[in-house]
Amino acid sequence: MTATAARGVVIDDLEHSYDRDPVLHGVSLSVNPGESMALLGPSGCGKTTLLRLIAGLEKPSVGSISIGGEIVAGDAWVPPDRRHVGMVFQDWALFPHLSVADNVGYGIKKSPERAREVGAALEMMELADLGDRMPATLSGGQQQRVALARALAPRPGVLLLDEPFSNLDTSLRVEVRTEVHRLFADLGITSIFVTHDQDEAFVVGDRVAVMRNGRIVQTDIPRVIYHQPTDRWTAEFVGTVSVLEGDASNGTAKCSLGSIPVSPDLRGPVDLVLRPEQLSLEPGDQAVVELVEYYGHDTLIFIALGGEQLGVRCAESAPYVRGDRVQVTFTGEVASAFEIS
Repeated sequence: MTATAARGVVIDDLEHSYDRDPVLHGVSLSVNPGESMALLGPSGCGKTTLLRLIAGLEKPSVGSISIGGEIVAGDAWVPPDRRHVGMVFQDWALFPHLSVADNVGYGIKKSPERAREVGAALEMMELADLGDRMPATLSGGQQQRVALARALAPRPGVLLLDEPFSNLDTSLRVEVRTEVHRLFADLGITSIFVTHDQDEAFVVGDRVAVMRNGRIVQTDIPRVIYHQPTDRWTAEFVGTVSVLEGDASNGTAKCSLGSIPVSPDLRGPVDLVLRPEQLSLEPGDQAVVELVEYYGHDTLIFIALGGEQLGVRCAESAPYVRGDRVQVTFTGEVASAFEIS
């Protein structure tokens, strides 16, 4: 099975309100054909509303949306069934009275090829032997695959997914998101998916748009968002950080760890935002180990340094236990820092 030629999505200065309650504020975003874009943000920030506007389930108050170069909202209006957009809902929204095959074939027009197209979609999602089953008899992972097959069967130019893995348990979520990532890459389909999970966004998204309070605060590849966040809030939202007070001048900031390299543009009081992997430990008398979290592939060690707490990522064989005294060293190249207003 192949997707319809992937289509780009352009959102320009979009605003939307519910009963005069503003939800989106001047949102602009461009998604390239064949790109996987993650909309990452906390609950209530407007992610799902933006997805529904792209799908045509809502009309924007202000602004425009184009799909494949065609305006579908704004100066013109194209109804949902003519946008060539597929959608996977958070609760999967399978029809309980229809078989798996009938669910998958729901959006395909009747034709001599319909049965073959349904079969191809089921095969693609490894559901070929389950076509006669009813949704209630399937596991969560199988239901998720049925929802994906149904969305992909009509060969959409854009696929929208709203928290697609949130109803799966942890181990299954990791397995399914890897399968979906591989599927998107193989099909070359344009996808936009909503998530509040940073790991999920960084794994599946070619780029990530971070949303907060109805606005997009940063859009970039995962590595840039992680290492060069636009502000302290974004830094804390997309991963574990330690925040130290410092004073910046001439490309360094003095703090409780000594002098740490920062952007030369910074002056005066700053918040230093340090990732656990930018720090290292050795025996010493500077700080005290408060907590040790073992993850198998590595260990996260929390230490108390005066009145400040730091998280340090160490090798899984790190010998430290609670109460040990240690020395902390910044081993990164440049620390993220933000001026305190």
